[in-house]
Amino acid sequence: MRLDHGIAAKQKTSPLVLLLVVLTWLLSLPTAAPALANGLAGTPPMGWNSWNQVRCHDLTEDVVRKAADALADTGLRDAGYQYVVVDDCWQAPTRAADGSLRADPTRFPHGIAELADYVHSRGLLFGIYAVPGSRTCAMANDAYPASGIGSLGHERQDAETFDRWGVDYLKYDWCNADTVDGLDRKAAFEKMRDELAALPRPIVYAISEYGVSSPWTWARPVANLWRTTNDLVATWDSVLATIDQQAAVAVHSGSPGGWNDPDMLQVGNGTLTADESRAHFSVWAVLNAPLFAGTDPAKLSDADLATLGNAEAIAVDQDFAGGQGRRLDAGPGYQVGGTPGGEGGSGVVLQTPATPPATVSASIPGSWNVRDLWAHRDVGTDVSATLRPHQAALLKLTPR
Repeated sequence: MRLDHGIAAKQKTSPLVLLLVVLTWLLSLPTAAPALANGLAGTPPMGWNSWNQVRCHDLTEDVVRKAADALADTGLRDAGYQYVVVDDCWQAPTRAADGSLRADPTRFPHGIAELADYVHSRGLLFGIYAVPGSRTCAMANDAYPASGIGSLGHERQDAETFDRWGVDYLKYDWCNADTVDGLDRKAAFEKMRDELAALPRPIVYAISEYGVSSPWTWARPVANLWRTTNDLVATWDSVLATIDQQAAVAVHSGSPGGWNDPDMLQVGNGTLTADESRAHFSVWAVLNAPLFAGTDPAKLSDADLATLGNAEAIAVDQDFAGGQGRRLDAGPGYQVGGTPGGEGGSGVVLQTPATPPATVSASIPGSWNVRDLWAHRDVGTDVSATLRPHQAALLKLTPR
């Protein structure tokens, strides 16, 4: 199936399940601190990351090439998924004699520069993984047999290597560098920020320390995006827990160039149903979250491809108004959240577990034209939604 970006891939949604949603948000919001002045990530970055699909030991250059091909061939690239990010375990077990990083010779026999060239040839951008300490996360958690492949003491050398290879995006992952190497989070992330700033090549800078030190309070001048949570896993409970955590950090995210990151998408993975995946994606859109697919894009179901490629939902995420959605209301069996928009408001209603289908409604000041972004049609002026358990609806509200 190839996605039709004209408005929709065909849906098989019952007329009984027409999604109405409920929301708007105040158009004047508190101003976040100034963002990293590198001119990048004006809207939340989008792409694919290898980790949720293959984790560590199954990562190969063939996996990455096929992901790039699939992003181009399915239409996801044209929908905005432009970064192809190689996560942990691409590295050879040791550095070269001159101290430089090198790719695992068995799983990446042609090297990273050639792989980046291939990704670029498909009209995409290339990303890579590194850590500020001496040990990557996979060395600790996946028994990855390596030594000394962290960037500690090699920050400038590694930045220059990434520049030479054609890297466009760096994921810089903490991996217990405080307990293992005695590093300070902010100082360590600032060090690589400064090395990247000295390069001729622009590289989006994504940092990940899982929200431990409240990076949203200090990371805007340091990085383009920062993780706010522990790893999201492909279960409904994990999605709900992550959503709950985002309400307190919303003010710190926004355009240009500084984004809260509640972790990569799990659409198409684990035990998530099609309804749950769509609810997950709806909330990430309202959160102005980075959107990184974490499954084999060549094997997406039609429903999941339609979810990831919904141009109208993506437009909410990428809106240049750039303010993360806030929780507006919550009660037994539902949540309501909203985000400002360039032409009005957009939002999501989330139906929580263990409740029968229920109607959720909200009173929104003003007079609105309402568009259902999953049904791809205007639905009048009513702001109420009848939802199944674990289902969400996404509306765009524009002034009448």
